[in-house]
Amino acid sequence: MFQPSSDHLLNHIDGRWLPAAAGRVRPNINPANTDDVVGRFAESAAADAVHAVDAAAAAQPGWDRLGPIDRAGLLGGAARLIRERREIFAEAITREQGKRRGEGSGEVARALAILDFAIGEARRLNGVTTPAEEPRTLAMTFRRPLGVVGLITPWNFPVAIPMWKVAPALVAGCTAVLKPSPLTPWTSALLVEAFADAGLPPGVLNLVQGDRDPGEALVGDPRVAGISFTGSLPVGQAINRAGAGRLMRTQLELGGKNALLVLADAQLEAAVDAIVLGAFGQSGQRCSATSRVVVDRSVRDELLTLLVPRVQAMRVGRGDQEWADIGPVVNEERLRACLDAVEAARAAGARVLCGGKAVALDTPGWFMEPTVLAEVAWDSEIAQEEVFGPVLSIIDCDGYEDAMRISNSVRYGMSGTIFTRDPALIFQALQDFQAGMLHVNRPGVGAYSHLPHMGAKASQLGAPECSADVWQFYTDLRSACIRY
Repeated sequence: MFQPSSDHLLNHIDGRWLPAAAGRVRPNINPANTDDVVGRFAESAAADAVHAVDAAAAAQPGWDRLGPIDRAGLLGGAARLIRERREIFAEAITREQGKRRGEGSGEVARALAILDFAIGEARRLNGVTTPAEEPRTLAMTFRRPLGVVGLITPWNFPVAIPMWKVAPALVAGCTAVLKPSPLTPWTSALLVEAFADAGLPPGVLNLVQGDRDPGEALVGDPRVAGISFTGSLPVGQAINRAGAGRLMRTQLELGGKNALLVLADAQLEAAVDAIVLGAFGQSGQRCSATSRVVVDRSVRDELLTLLVPRVQAMRVGRGDQEWADIGPVVNEERLRACLDAVEAARAAGARVLCGGKAVALDTPGWFMEPTVLAEVAWDSEIAQEEVFGPVLSIIDCDGYEDAMRISNSVRYGMSGTIFTRDPALIFQALQDFQAGMLHVNRPGVGAYSHLPHMGAKASQLGAPECSADVWQFYTDLRSACIRY
C-alpha cells in the first residue's frame, strides 16, 4: 500500500503510483511554518494528463457496465476507510493548507456526508415513464454516464471539494482524472489512496499532481467529455472558452463577494456571531465567506461596538495550536494580496478599525491579523472584488431597499445573508438576492450535502455541485419509445 506521507507524492494512473514522466518535483510547504517541507510531489506535465486520460478512457466501459448499485458498494468501502483514517486527513489538511485542526476535522466530516449522500443516490438514478401518444407504446427516460471527466480542484477545501466531484462522478458511471491544487497534494493523495484501497478498478479514478500544464491538457483533450472546476473567475472563463469549440460540458464554481445584511431590527448579538464565523473562519479563504457587512446606519455603531472587540480578541496561531482562533493564509502570494487590498482600501478612504497587518510568530509563516474596515464605499474596489482572506468591509445603508441594492451591486452571486425579525422582509429577500445560496438569521457559510452548492451571475456556470441536481452534469438524459 502506498503511503502518501512519504517524501515524494506521486501521481496515481491506471492503478499505479507513478512519478511525473519528466521526473520533476515541487516542495509542499506548511503555511504556518515555512521551514517545514511537508513533502515533495510530482510536478506533472501535459504527458502525464494524457496518460491519465488514456487510463480513464480504457476503464470507462467496464465501470459503466458494473452498474450504479455495485459502484456504490465500492464507494462504501472507501467511506469506511476514510472514517478510519479521518485523523490522518485532518492532520494533512492542517499541515499543508493551514486550517485549524477543528476546521480540518469538520471538513473531513463534510466530505463523508457528501460521499454517503452520493452512495444513497445510486438507487435513485431514475428516469420517468410517461404516457405515450400511440397505443401499445411505452415512453420513458433514463440516464447514461457522461464519460471521462476532468476534476480540477482548489486548495481551500482539499478533501471536501474533490469529494463532491469524485463521488457523484463515480456513482454516475464516469471515470475521472483528478487534478488538485499544487498547494494541497498530500490530502488529494490520501483521498485517492482510500478509493484505491477499497478496490476501485484501475483507471477509474486517476490523480495527476501539478499546476497549469496538466490542467490545460485535460481541458484540451477531446476524450474528456466534461470539466468540473472550482476556482477563480479568470481561470473558469479560460476553461469555458477553451472547451466551447468542441461543446465540452463545464461545471464552473467561481468567485464570491458575499454580503450579510443587518437591518435595523436585527438581533445584533446573533449577527455578530455569524459575521465572525463567516468572515474569519478558515481565515476567510472560502468562496462563501462573508466579505461585506451591509448595515443599517441606525444600528451601525452598536454593531461595531459588539463586533470590533470580538475580532481584536481573536488569537492568530498555527492550526495545530488548540488556542488559536485563526490560522494562516495559504501562501505568501495570498498574504501579499490581502495586505495590498487593505492598503488600497485605506488609500480610497476606508478606515481600519482593527487588524490590517502581517503577524510574526515563533515559526515563519503567512499570518495576518483579522481585519475590519469601516467607511467603505459600496462601489469601491474592496467592496466589489474578492479578497479571499481575513478582511471584512463594513458598508452603511439606509433600509432594506438600499441594503439589497448594495448586496446585488457586485458581479458575483455566491451567497447572500440577511438578519431581520420582519417575516415579510425575510421572504422578500429570498426573492431579491442575486445569489445561489441564501441564509436568514444564521451564518452565511456552509451548505448541507443534500442541498445544491451553487452561485449565480459570475459565480457559477453549469449544474450545481452536491444534491441530486449534480446528475445534470455527470449524466446524459435519454428518452425512449418502445412499441410492444
